[in-house]
Amino acid sequence: MKKIALASIIMGLGIIGACSQEKSNDMKGMDHSTMNHEMDHDKMKGHESHSNVVRLNDSTGGNELKIPAVLERDNEKGIVYTVKAQKGNTEIFDGIETKTNGYNGSFLGPMLRFEKGDKVKIRTINELDEPTTFHWHGLEVSSDVDGGPYDILKPGEEKEIEFEVTQEASTLWFHPHPHGKTSEQVYNGLAGLIYIEDNHSKGLGLPNDYGENDFPLVFQDKSFDDKKQLNYNAVKNEDGTIGDTLLINGTLNPKLTVNKEKVRLRLLNGSNARNYTFKLNSGDSFLQIATDGGFLNEPVTLKEITLTPSERAEIVVNFSQIKKVNNLALINEDGTVLLPFEVTDQNGVNSKVPEKLNDFSLADKELTLPITKKLELFGMMNMVTINGKKFDPERIDFTQKQEVTEVWEIYNKPDMMGGMIHPFHIHGAQFKIISRDGKEPPENEQGWKDSIAIKPDETVRIAVQFKHNGVYMIHCHILEHEDNGMMARIKVD
Repeated sequence: MKKIALASIIMGLGIIGACSQEKSNDMKGMDHSTMNHEMDHDKMKGHESHSNVVRLNDSTGGNELKIPAVLERDNEKGIVYTVKAQKGNTEIFDGIETKTNGYNGSFLGPMLRFEKGDKVKIRTINELDEPTTFHWHGLEVSSDVDGGPYDILKPGEEKEIEFEVTQEASTLWFHPHPHGKTSEQVYNGLAGLIYIEDNHSKGLGLPNDYGENDFPLVFQDKSFDDKKQLNYNAVKNEDGTIGDTLLINGTLNPKLTVNKEKVRLRLLNGSNARNYTFKLNSGDSFLQIATDGGFLNEPVTLKEITLTPSERAEIVVNFSQIKKVNNLALINEDGTVLLPFEVTDQNGVNSKVPEKLNDFSLADKELTLPITKKLELFGMMNMVTINGKKFDPERIDFTQKQEVTEVWEIYNKPDMMGGMIHPFHIHGAQFKIISRDGKEPPENEQGWKDSIAIKPDETVRIAVQFKHNGVYMIHCHILEHEDNGMMARIKVD
């Protein structure tokens, strides 16, 4: 009775979240005797909630979208940035100071711009009251600068890292990764953007005027208490913490003013656990031009796109061709207004979207390689595992040779509740999707990826190569699952 009463209290407080996960009805092949843990009533409640999504509040469009500042380079030898993890107060609600964390400021962080071939130095400084790390999500770098759980900086400590940018143009991000605290630190505001450019990207003629026709959109859902504070421990859900209030680039009730031109939107799902399905409320289509790690070969025409936590996509909306611009907005799959657009009468820059963007391909050899690694994602709440094991910082789970491509097979095993989508992320590498349940991936996933959404009872195959050596993390990017041990280590040498 105590367990049932506790679950009822939690649900009454509204702290059982729900991200837009798909619940599998296909239970064939399930062997409950192989389940790793007994799942009692109150432990299921967090998992159940993922089939009943807590609706976000509609954006009223009362505030113009904030655009992250571009971090200036230090005037020192080499390309040097200083990035500080800080605590502060932010006026998210008018006239109210909310305690938050941020990079080089009180909330979220700036955009770091790299170019392919840059030799980068970054001075990282921890000005928080607790340990943190600086993880460069999507960057192909050696593990000693990747910023995983082992690269802890204690309060007051600093560290300088160096690496060469070797990958193509893309939209990446950075966030903390201390084991057991990642979810809370990201929730409180630690997240920033990375743009990589190269000669090819600069010659395509795409919209690239930052803050004018090229906009980053960092989507994060939060819950605020009656004093408009972020109280993570009060709303934490072991199966993925979600909220009813959407912030985009840290802006409450945002709107975006655009001209009648092609506009590039760089979408980042920076939430702890919520999935988003983005579409225009007018029913108009848009073009997807890039995945996590680079351009698609050709633009793909879509009317909606779904991103799970940590996934990115670049899309182009042609506002000069949309006829119904009054009350135009980017909405979620349930009709929630995420970002209203105010379209001016001005014509903008005459940019273009070329028919050919990249030369990405799966080589014949990659398609015929044997499967060398099989991973099984399973569980819920604090009982999540990879291949039946929880994270052990002393254990090497997999090995791989540097610069050797291998094929991994990843299976999302359903449980007695049906299961949920797991966004699977690999540190230090961009990979190629070979297949989903034996079928060719959709056109808009045929590009470089570092995170992939895997549905319950779905099997995906990916081609993975690490350019650098060291020990890297692989994990679910529902941040509470990651903190609860749905993570493993791979040694590359």
